[in-house]
Amino acid sequence: MVTSRQQAEREFRRMVKWIALAGVLMVAAALVYLYVVGVWSVHAVAATILGVFISVLLGCGLFALAFFSNKSGHDQDVTSATSRRSERDGDAD
Repeated sequence: MVTSRQQAEREFRRMVKWIALAGVLMVAAALVYLYVVGVWSVHAVAATILGVFISVLLGCGLFALAFFSNKSGHDQDVTSATSRRSERDGDAD
């Protein structure tokens, strides 16, 4: 039987693969644009590859982690712990 955490991990891995593919496609599109515009140099290509790929991975990856956190139950664990702590602190007043 598959738990919700295992299902969330599978979905997260699948999302990471799609994000990496999107990053590669974005880099390819940016390099085509550089070639068409005529700004094709070693430094421009290296900066574009690193900048575009890392930006896509970082932006999409953080969203994927937020979805993973919610689906795997981490958010509920934190909410439960926080509400228990606030109830305990409220009783002390």
